[in-house]
Amino acid sequence: MPKNKNIKSILLIGSGPIIIGQACEFDYSGSQALRSLREDGIETILINSNPATIMTDPTMADHVYLLPLTTKSIINILKEHPQIDAVLPTMGGQTALNLCIEADEKGIWEDFGVEIIGVNIDAINITEDREKFRELMLKIGVGMAPQATATSFLKGKEIAQEYGFPLCIRASFTLGGAGASIVYDEKEFDEALTRGLEISPIHEVMIDKAMMGWKEYELELLRDRNDNVVIICTIENMDPMGIHTGDSITVAPAMTLSDKTFQKMRDMAIHMMRSIGDFAGGCNVQFAVSPDEDEEIIAIEINPRVSRSSALASKATGYPIAKIAAKLALGYTLDELSNQITKSTSALFEPTLDYVIVKIPRWNFDKFEGSDRTLGLQMKAVGEVMGIGRSFQEALHKATQSLEIKRNGLGADGKGYKNYDQIIEKLTNASWDRVFVLYDAIQMGIPLSRIHDITKIDMWYLKQYEELFELEKEISTYTIDTIQKELLLEAKQKGYGDRQIAHMLKCLESEVHNKRRELKINRVYKLVDTCAAEFKAQTPYYYSTFESEVETADGQVSVANESIVTDKKKIIVLGSGPNRIGQGIEFDYCCVHGVLAAAECGYETIMINCNPETVSTDFDIADKLYFEPVFWEHIYDIIQHEKPEGVIVQLGGQTALKLAEKLERYGVKIMGTSFQSLDLAEDRGSFSTLLKENNIPYPKFDVATNAEEALKVAEELNFPILVRPSYVLGGQGMKIVINKQELEEHVIDLLKSIPGNKLLLDHYLDGAIEAEADAICDGENVYIIGIMEHIEPCGIHSGDSNATLPPFNLGEFVMQQIKDHTKKIALALNTVGLINIQFAIKDDIVYIIEANPRASRTVPFIAKAYKEPYVNYATKVMLGDKKVTDFNFNPQLEGYAIKQPVFSFNKFPNVNKKLGPEMKSTGESILFIESLKEDEFYDLYSRRKMYLSK
Repeated sequence: MPKNKNIKSILLIGSGPIIIGQACEFDYSGSQALRSLREDGIETILINSNPATIMTDPTMADHVYLLPLTTKSIINILKEHPQIDAVLPTMGGQTALNLCIEADEKGIWEDFGVEIIGVNIDAINITEDREKFRELMLKIGVGMAPQATATSFLKGKEIAQEYGFPLCIRASFTLGGAGASIVYDEKEFDEALTRGLEISPIHEVMIDKAMMGWKEYELELLRDRNDNVVIICTIENMDPMGIHTGDSITVAPAMTLSDKTFQKMRDMAIHMMRSIGDFAGGCNVQFAVSPDEDEEIIAIEINPRVSRSSALASKATGYPIAKIAAKLALGYTLDELSNQITKSTSALFEPTLDYVIVKIPRWNFDKFEGSDRTLGLQMKAVGEVMGIGRSFQEALHKATQSLEIKRNGLGADGKGYKNYDQIIEKLTNASWDRVFVLYDAIQMGIPLSRIHDITKIDMWYLKQYEELFELEKEISTYTIDTIQKELLLEAKQKGYGDRQIAHMLKCLESEVHNKRRELKINRVYKLVDTCAAEFKAQTPYYYSTFESEVETADGQVSVANESIVTDKKKIIVLGSGPNRIGQGIEFDYCCVHGVLAAAECGYETIMINCNPETVSTDFDIADKLYFEPVFWEHIYDIIQHEKPEGVIVQLGGQTALKLAEKLERYGVKIMGTSFQSLDLAEDRGSFSTLLKENNIPYPKFDVATNAEEALKVAEELNFPILVRPSYVLGGQGMKIVINKQELEEHVIDLLKSIPGNKLLLDHYLDGAIEAEADAICDGENVYIIGIMEHIEPCGIHSGDSNATLPPFNLGEFVMQQIKDHTKKIALALNTVGLINIQFAIKDDIVYIIEANPRASRTVPFIAKAYKEPYVNYATKVMLGDKKVTDFNFNPQLEGYAIKQPVFSFNKFPNVNKKLGPEMKSTGESILFIESLKEDEFYDLYSRRKMYLSK
């Protein structure tokens, strides 16, 4: 039993829809906390409005409320559950904390006799109120940058005059650096000051002397009620101060600190945590260190809650911070809890890393035309990847291979920048692709000292880059026949992919792969075990690396592989990689359900993914987790090692789907819908032939591979025309054009960024209604799990539309066509598993826009609205374990559920906010209404035409 025996029922506040600055890290933390509380027999009640995440799955808590995150919702839940003893607000980011504070100020917790656990409101107020925080730090002897608070424009101007530029402006009580910026002159300062005062809920900004070029560090701590403290992870930002930590490349453990400074920083962090209040739970502390011999340390901020970095630190160390923090909130002490990975050591035992992790953020600037792409104090990334390797270089390469931006790693792919001015500009104004530009600069011969002067990135990192470039130069002097084993092994140990080595040796990737096999240079798998292998770990959480062969005393030559292959039948689920617009947490939800369903069917489950923010990469979801890039070479090596029955690709979005062709070519079985069917749905020509044979209408279309062909096609189709590339997700590159000039410009532009792509040109059905259906098919039977009607007209991407389930004004005649078309298409495509079909309805005729025989973005939404585990059912169908007719479908929904997109335009103030065929939303919430007469529906419907842009 927990130490506090009075707590039997807990309300946990989630983080709501995903926005830039508050992504699925908090869903991961919340999911872990819920599981942790339930282990202790605590009744859990969850409020969260996000339907896309596994956190709001009915299996996660005893009662899940998909309601808006407001005090009104809180009061309704507390009335319905008078047994609630406590609220845990530390797992849902700033959203949950702000809501908890608001409820506290309104006296709600007191009225219902609810205790706040896991945090101390006074501690939050001290850390959020920068003036109070500053006073406390000075009192306890912790240095800070010169700073002052302004609550008016005039006061702000006075402070600027006193400090001089550059200055750093931050808005109080905001998340993800909203309203924060570095300013270098008066004009910039006036704009930033006005914006900061507006954004802050209490109209207060903090103005600091900017510590540009100082090194930045984060420490993740846990403390229990007996004041035991453990430091779980020290994270070093490769980017110096001036770039938000969420947009920085980060490395663990810290690489460039002297031991003396490291120990001093640890002591300061513990001292700070103890001084802000008496609470048990997680805490994140950020420091800046001067880049000189003195290594002077100043405090930046402290967050007395589970932070964005907690998910990263948990995955980096294997120490489940949120799980333990939830137990500490119940009153346990660290020495009473066991380390979840070793099961034999205590949670009071600090993790030790015998590997390096590198996190790289993932941006989506292409979705925000006209956005400022330079990185600064305001976070702009939409996701992140993590690479684990035996060295910084290996981890860096694996992280760059995980990004899915058509790069094969650092350098050696012919895609670097060659223009001196462009390289200098990208280094000077920190660009999203700076991680690659550093390599290009070294390749061009720009001296390291010059790169350091511009970027202020520590010389140690630049030398690591230089070593990689020297190695590339050396390998390029050989051919596939003359390269020696030692050199090839060194390249693999430093993380170079076979594709990159093939580029250096001017041969094929498969030739490098075969050469490696021949020379016995094979990937080995190591455990992430929290204790540098000093104790035996029970948890199968692996990363790959390359090792030299070792000869034992009895003459045996081998390399140590810690991943033991069992003789059970296995299934691999391919994850969806980093979050981005168009491919978000919904696919993580699908992957987790896929893993759980495969386990129910008696398979050993294996997960491959590289996203540190999500539940699918938790170490105890699948039987085995390979934290590796969802990149061909890594996947194929795991498949050869594990020899699974097959691979599930239709749950991991476009990331997993894109690998289907190679899996097919290499004779790996794809579970469920075959590659031929997946390809047929993507190939517009063949798909239209299939529709024609089945008498199903579709908009007139044609295919073009260059601007000239496109103009010829336009004469046949008539404008407006919808132009889109094939094999993309989230409407990437889609646009409606209304004349020849626009068509030509867009086609040329598209082929520049996606060379060799087949472009699809459709006649755009102006003024049509858009609808979509999701279904499960087993090759013989089809069950439609949901039909949704979009409130916005056809032409706005389905991910950006408000969608109602069930439809609100489609007549019986139209509904019947939708059902008939869905069943016909699912069977004609030989679908085994999930399929999503999108329709345009004009003059009572239902046209097909597209079909995707895979899990779609809307599946979690339908599953939550109807309270049915559709992904579980679909996975069992894919595995051939069940037929559609074996399930007893029983959807339950009174009234309507509306999927509402959420945008993060506030991060890009100068961007065109109009919506069109390319997706721009970063997340979604679910709204339940009893009837169409409700104000919320009326409001959405009245604005439906406002956003449509060409």
